[in-house]
Amino acid sequence: MRVVVLGSGTSMGVPVLGCSCKVCTSSDPRDKRTRVAAVIDGGDGGRILIDTPPELRLQLLSADVGTVDAVLFTHDHADHVHGIDDLRAISQRNGELPLYGPQDTLDRIVRRFDYIFDPAVVAPEGTYKPDLSPSPLKPGEPVKIAGIDVLPIELSHGVMTVFGYRFGPFAYLTDVKSVPDDALASLSGVRVLVINALFDRPHPTHLSIPEAVALAERLGAEQTYLTHLTHRYSHQDLSDRLPEGVEPAYDGLTLTF
Repeated sequence: MRVVVLGSGTSMGVPVLGCSCKVCTSSDPRDKRTRVAAVIDGGDGGRILIDTPPELRLQLLSADVGTVDAVLFTHDHADHVHGIDDLRAISQRNGELPLYGPQDTLDRIVRRFDYIFDPAVVAPEGTYKPDLSPSPLKPGEPVKIAGIDVLPIELSHGVMTVFGYRFGPFAYLTDVKSVPDDALASLSGVRVLVINALFDRPHPTHLSIPEAVALAERLGAEQTYLTHLTHRYSHQDLSDRLPEGVEPAYDGLTLTF
């Protein structure tokens, strides 16, 4: 299995528009953070994309990923779905592309991007629209998608729920504020964890950096990468103060199992 972190930034990305702070003007490429997404490569030809952020086309080009077999959505906030039209090039070549995620997330995506899903909306001759097929997942029920074992895990994002996903020894959790007991049980034995971490102080809809570190330690993960990072912390500064076994993620980070 190979995992590529396509984007590691918070909803505004880094650099932030109009900001001249030391992180936004940093020359360290690890401080350039597009909106969060990842690719899971099962090693036997199957490849899953997690979320479709606004920079999706550029992220896939940078990672040399020309095609995916399925898309998992964590939730439907703009920074996680508004690159959905970039799936046109993939579905044009490969045909219908399945989408998976929570039922309410998929329902809102279908309404928001009705031109994609409404069969009455026909692309004019010489043009095309994404060919996508949504299928809801149920939390806690394992499925095989594109030949890869996937376990959807329901988590709290403040006032809404989101899905995290486990792929054998690896788990990807973003936009999480709290993890209920049944989700903790589903994450037992995870070796490598990617998890969101926003500020040092508590936040109403996201784990703080200390909370994310504490959760990783509670799960006993061998290695944890923090994602959904803001411009308040440079990669190097954050790396220098995190405990052993915890590191900041960065765009293009590649993990192999």
